[in-house]
Order: sequence, then structure tokens, then C-alpha cells
Amino acid sequence: MEQQQSPEPENIIQPDERWDNASFDDEAAEVASSGTSLTSITSSVLRGKVEDGRVYAVYGKEEYGMPMDDVELDRIGIWSIDVADMFPSANVLGVDIAPTQPDWVPPNCIFELDDIEQDWAWKENSFDLIFARDLILAVRDWPRLIDQAYRHLKPGGWVEFHCVTGIIQCDDNTLPDDSPMRKFSDALAESTRIFGTPIDDPLRWKGWFQDRGLEDVSEEIFKMPCNPWPKDQRLKLIGAFEMENLLYGLSGMVTRLFVKALKWTPEQVQVFLVDVRKEIKNRNVHCYWPYRCRNHRSKRRVTGSMNGVGMI
Repeated sequence: MEQQQSPEPENIIQPDERWDNASFDDEAAEVASSGTSLTSITSSVLRGKVEDGRVYAVYGKEEYGMPMDDVELDRIGIWSIDVADMFPSANVLGVDIAPTQPDWVPPNCIFELDDIEQDWAWKENSFDLIFARDLILAVRDWPRLIDQAYRHLKPGGWVEFHCVTGIIQCDDNTLPDDSPMRKFSDALAESTRIFGTPIDDPLRWKGWFQDRGLEDVSEEIFKMPCNPWPKDQRLKLIGAFEMENLLYGLSGMVTRLFVKALKWTPEQVQVFLVDVRKEIKNRNVHCYWPYRCRNHRSKRRVTGSMNGVGMI
């Protein structure tokens, strides 16, 4: 469990005091809710596996904790397509364990179905940038993944990992120790440890990268509010997005995880999440997730211009 350190005064998010006496269940204040392949894709891989009403990927050696159905796809979006549109001269490769790729992509973007924890079949020294975002419940051997990323970088290439660290934080004691969000965070930490994908693994990224020969290691830690409680308008918007993300996707995020790791029934999970959702909407509770962004550069000398971008 990550130990909370006292934040610097300038790093404390100021709450929007208009919510101090407001009803946290005020619906008017809420955000409206609501290529090619390295492997032949069989019909069973395309269909996936149904558990407790959600569809999960069946490709790969290990189980991935998140679903791959339309509900999940509406929540997460597509990074590779956006980057391909922004940089038309780059060749962008998106990799996923689930066959969820869209039918239309830019001409400089392709998707491949593969398990990134297995041996990579791409040519070594071939990528200028390898980017990974929110590989939650997906990676069981980060050092091996980092080794492969380093070997497949061009000289001077960059690795960039982004991930939420799902250990809830609060700077002003508005989140009680026995609150639903605290219990949720504790259950998340315990279940991911049992599942083999500890939610606090991003805390160990820096040491793993330094041990494996990358330099210019830099890290930024952002505070991602769980709802629009901050006074700052940008953070308020981020909080609104995260509240929508949690309210809309919470069941898919943890149902398989809690059932398999904690041995809860699906019904127990849904009952537990009722109070969690209520607290997520409470703007008098000033909690946030630490969101880590880590950048690393290969020690080898830079050659050429950006051509290959890999997204995992």
C-alpha cells in the first residue's frame, strides 16, 4: 500500500466551495452519462468469452481483467487512430489482445492482434516510440515487457508509459477511513495482487527502467479528481470525465477481478458498488487517483526521423 506523503502547499487542489452544502446526488450537476494480424483469428477469438453478462478476450496466455464488449469500447476510445491522424508521415501500429479494432483506420495506421507479454515478432531496433497507457489488469511481468520494449527501440527511441495508480488519495481528510471509496481501493489493491497484476506496479517502473539501460528517466505524477470537486476549471473538467468513466465503467472494471480473486459472487460485487457510486458523486469528498506518466530514452545515439510508433 502506498504511503501518502504530505503534499506541498502549492500542490494541493483547491475544492470548489459551492459544493460544500450541495446535495451530492444532484442530477442537474452531473455530466450526462450515458488491419493485419500476426495470428489467424478464429471465430472463437472474435466472439470472446461471456462471463456474468460481459464479453472477455480469450487470446493470450493469461487472463485479462477488462471486458472487450461494445460497452467497454465506448468507454476507452482509440489512441492509435488519433496519433495517425495527427502525424500522417508516421507509421502507427496498435496492438491489443482483443479483436476490437475498428473497420476504418487512417492509411498510416494498422492494428495487430497479439499478446505483448509473449515474445515480440517485430524487428528489433524498429520503433521510434513505444507508448503504453493504462495496462491495468494486463501485465504480470513488467521487467520482461520493458526488456522487449528496449530491444525494439531505434537508437535514441523513447518509451512512454501512462497509468493510473489505483490507490485512492485525499489531502484534506474529507475521505473517511471507513468510506466506500477507501474500501474499494483496498479491495482493488488486494484483488490485483492475487490476480497477478498489482495496481501499484507503476510505483516500481522507475527502478525497472533504470535497471534495464534506459536513461533520461523522467516522471510526472498528476492528481486525477474522481468527480468535479476542484475549483480549478481544468481539473473540474478532468474530474467530470473521470466521474463519468467510473460511473459508466466500474462494473466492467472489477466484476471479473473481484469474482476470481476475492471469490465474491457477481451479485455481491454489484451491491458493493452501489455505495461506491454514491460516494463517487459526492463533491464534498475531495479524493483523487495519482496518475503516473513516465518517459525513458534509449542510450543509443539518435538516427533518422520518426517513422515507427508502437502502441500497446
